[in-house]
Amino acid sequence: MASSSTALSSNSANYCVIAAPFGCLGIFTEMVEGSLMLSRIDYLPANAALIVPQNQLAKEVARQCKAYFQDSHWQFDLPTKPAGTEHQRKVWASIQDIPAGQTRTYGELAKKIQSGARAVGTAYGANPYPLIAPCHRVVSAQGIGGFMKENSPGLYRQIKLWLLRHEGAV
Repeated sequence: MASSSTALSSNSANYCVIAAPFGCLGIFTEMVEGSLMLSRIDYLPANAALIVPQNQLAKEVARQCKAYFQDSHWQFDLPTKPAGTEHQRKVWASIQDIPAGQTRTYGELAKKIQSGARAVGTAYGANPYPLIAPCHRVVSAQGIGGFMKENSPGLYRQIKLWLLRHEGAV
């Protein structure tokens, strides 16, 4: 019994939920080869229960997210857990090259990295760091496009619109 409660308290220290202008952010940190790293950021609805950051990295992630909400040109500088396939990492890196206030289409990104638009879209949907690799800056050729193929497409579309407005892209 003691080991399972220790595991729970250890896990809870690695997860927090902070308020964001469009709802909440779930922040996951974890030890990777002896270093604490950001492992995921999730967009959550406004009614998600807030959980105070418990470790230094989670506190820093929260601080940098708040800085971005104040200044859309804020540059994140956080240690992220290596994630994804080589193709996904290539897509996420190309998304990071899109300046705040600008957008690119799936097709433009695909051409840049010599891939297909659908493959770019699939990689985009698997992005574990949506504010750091700002996938909201990727739109379809016909409009705003999809955003995070999850359970609440309306929520994610509203978040995407908020982020694009915040950056002056809409």
